[in-house]
Amino acid sequence: MSRLDPELRERCINTLRFLAVDAIEKARSGHPGMAMGAATAAFVVWHDFLCLDPARPDWPGRDRFILSGGHASALLYALIHSAGLGLGIEDLQSFRQWHSRTPGHPEVGLTPGVETTSGPLGQGFANGVGMGLAARMLGARLGPEGEALCRHRIFALVSDGDIQEGISHEAASLAGHLGLGNLVYIYDSNRITIEGSTDLSMSEDVGRRFEALGWFVQRVDGHDADAVHDAVARACEEKARPSFIVSSSHIGYGSPKQDTAACHGEPLGPAAVAETRRALGWPAEPFFVPEEVRAVWRRWAERGRGAREQWERTAERFAASHPELAARLLAMQSPELPDDLLAELVAAVEGKAGATRALSGKVIQRAAELVPALVGGSADLAPSTKTRIDREGDAAAASMGGRNLHFGVREHAMAAIANGIALHGPFRPYVGTFLVFSDYMRPAIRLAAFMERPVTFVLTHDSFFVGEDGPTHQPVEHLWSLRLVPGLAVWRPADAVEVAVAWAAALETDGKPHVLALSRQELPALARPAGFDPRVILRGAYVLSEVDRGEADVTLVGTGSEVSLAIDAAGLLAGRGVRARVVSMPCVGAFLAADDGYRESVLPREVPTVAIEAGVTEPWRSLVGRRGLVIGLDTFGFSAPAETLRQKLGFTPDQVAARIEGWLAAARSGAGPT
Repeated sequence: MSRLDPELRERCINTLRFLAVDAIEKARSGHPGMAMGAATAAFVVWHDFLCLDPARPDWPGRDRFILSGGHASALLYALIHSAGLGLGIEDLQSFRQWHSRTPGHPEVGLTPGVETTSGPLGQGFANGVGMGLAARMLGARLGPEGEALCRHRIFALVSDGDIQEGISHEAASLAGHLGLGNLVYIYDSNRITIEGSTDLSMSEDVGRRFEALGWFVQRVDGHDADAVHDAVARACEEKARPSFIVSSSHIGYGSPKQDTAACHGEPLGPAAVAETRRALGWPAEPFFVPEEVRAVWRRWAERGRGAREQWERTAERFAASHPELAARLLAMQSPELPDDLLAELVAAVEGKAGATRALSGKVIQRAAELVPALVGGSADLAPSTKTRIDREGDAAAASMGGRNLHFGVREHAMAAIANGIALHGPFRPYVGTFLVFSDYMRPAIRLAAFMERPVTFVLTHDSFFVGEDGPTHQPVEHLWSLRLVPGLAVWRPADAVEVAVAWAAALETDGKPHVLALSRQELPALARPAGFDPRVILRGAYVLSEVDRGEADVTLVGTGSEVSLAIDAAGLLAGRGVRARVVSMPCVGAFLAADDGYRESVLPREVPTVAIEAGVTEPWRSLVGRRGLVIGLDTFGFSAPAETLRQKLGFTPDQVAARIEGWLAAARSGAGPT
């Protein structure tokens, strides 16, 4: 890209600075420091290098720009407005206000031109790695000619906070290992955090750290636009390594609060703004955009339109000369799935007994045949999580054509990279680890739900029945902590059919991530009524064993491995004259979203309810009622064989039946539930 006349370029940069400052001042809230200090680097990347067509911001061949330091959102909104992507001045003027398109931190799907939701530091950094990985994987599938359609780059502006967060270390290590040369990251090193200088908490040479991780590292003065341009140009020429540009800048550039924490997370204030305008020679009019600056961005938009049209012509030639590869690409991009996907997945495992993690592994094999976009991997646990796609290769530095991903022991980055893959498309990613380690992934899982990305989290070893590894590896509170995340579907299947339905739910839903919590231990295949339709399971809960409602003494609700326990306990209770209905509830959220009539048919109010789950009990009380019974575990586990734990913690059929019988007897005698 050609460079602008230096004087005009500086006006463009100052326009960004003051649009950001004015938005923050009007809102009386925000972070002006990075927006002012990083404006030079951000402008050079956007104007000189970013290939984007404002008329088609979803064009697949576009470059992506990620503001990982989402607190500098006012700078990104100023860029989006200037570039003509659909934000008006009125949007900047409503920064951080109710229902505005310019929230405090960027949100994908809300604001045009925002590629990911950023704010929790380090997440955008790792999302970008996922996007770069997805682009490389897609190019590998399209062959040498089709690869030309996937040569876009992932630019990211990252902050000191991003670099300090551990997730960026994890993601950077994997990106360097994979040689993701399509990543160009600019590190705005202003050396100031909320508490003061970064000297308070870090002293390493960040550039050398990234060199050790396999990145191509350069260092520039972040206010020297020519130096930034040359560094980005060299980075774009580097194909074998991701690029990291240490851009030293002054936080709050040009203001009386420059280089202090005072301009990091609060408005400059009217007096300081006026002094900054005088120092930088900027008019007093707020939200001022010179006409010559608007003309610069109009020319930029024309370049983007031309690049898109050229890309589309290349795509047409590729489709004509390689119809099979083009058809594969369309199959991956198409949201349509086989009409009989659920039935096909059920057929792959129906009637089989086994650990649900192993049954999930069998479902994955069939799903991979039916869904070309499915890719996945684990945090160094594929033999345990059963997440490898058989007869498929790996996505590795030497060749990105495989469907199996190796994340290493990096759970947090793994989840955020999967979010980036889903954001980029056309892949449908899944990732696996033990349920207890979802704690390491939680911020990224939450963002998957917030962004409504279809990522599947395969979380195995789902209870204290993990056994000998002990309480450090035995999840107790994790199921409910995940069920409480809005927009996250949490499935704990009880057998092969429920595993298949859970996978179908994950693959058939575009706007929601799914957790599949799976057992380590073997579970039986459940008996179901004749003519049972597996699609009923999609409603989250259903009756497995019924008695006449007028004669029922109790309803037993189980999830996962406790469903077969409930069935066995119900059999023992029947021999003692207690008539028990049994309900399997693999997805609490789906059941709560069902209509009132269906919920009443499954859990009739007049029948006392017992919930059985190998985890914390309190949240179940909203379902069983104040006088209901919950059988669970409200302590951490113990290190012992699973069968010993079953006996010691009261999870045998005899123990469960006896406890329910005693509870019902106490209720009948008026003593109340026990």
